[in-house]
Amino acid sequence: MKKNRWYNWKEKLHDVIFESTTPEGKLFDIVLIIAIICSCLLVMAESIESLREKYGTIMSYAEWLFVASFSIEYVLRVISSKRRLKYITSFFGIIDLLATLPVLISFFVPSANYLVIVRIFRLLRLFRVLKMFRYVDEARFLLKALRASRPKVIVFLLVIFSIITIVGSLMYVIEGPENGFSSIPESMYWAIVTISTVGYGDISPQTGIGKFFASALMIVAYGILAVPTGIISYELAQSAKTATKKTCTNCGNAYSDMPAYCSKCGNKLNE
Repeated sequence: MKKNRWYNWKEKLHDVIFESTTPEGKLFDIVLIIAIICSCLLVMAESIESLREKYGTIMSYAEWLFVASFSIEYVLRVISSKRRLKYITSFFGIIDLLATLPVLISFFVPSANYLVIVRIFRLLRLFRVLKMFRYVDEARFLLKALRASRPKVIVFLLVIFSIITIVGSLMYVIEGPENGFSSIPESMYWAIVTISTVGYGDISPQTGIGKFFASALMIVAYGILAVPTGIISYELAQSAKTATKKTCTNCGNAYSDMPAYCSKCGNKLNE
């Protein structure tokens, strides 16, 4: 009798924690997501010195409250899981464990406390709560396009690296350490910042020739930034075109517009 009660209790706990089809399960997931967001905001707030000095004690108590809550939740997940080892070694199982470990490690390494920001990964459960798994196919569609464009993107990055190396070396020779270009790696850093159109302004050319090269690099950068966008857009268009094609069930011949009969084998095609 006791065994049956334990089994029923464990099943109910499993439905609440791991499933979102029941009202209790949905409520649990919503409360958990709110707690995760609040705990992440708390970690961010703790990194601000003025807030930490003013509300440090309150933040500390709140953090331990979150740690205790997430620890209890993790233990309950392990207890109610039908496949404990599989859950413990799964992506979410590891993330759930890491949500509490940094605070314990911080006793020995104080700065490790900020690693609890890993809790943000737990928000991936939103896919289950909000029934967003229907978008997974769209994500696969995008990944397929990225894989198809990989060789072109690699060649593009090699060209960019070559330009950065050449321009960085030239700027080191032209400007020199007296103008902030203290080494070739430092000059390459400037080239990366310039070619990406970020332009921090911490290093800038002072000579006429240096400004000329910088201006040329900036103009070229606008065209360079458009290249990977065009490559990936083309592959996305090709993937979309392939996805809309229909095939003959008899011979596998593909059609963009489905005719009444297959031109290859004569098989009748369904609309």
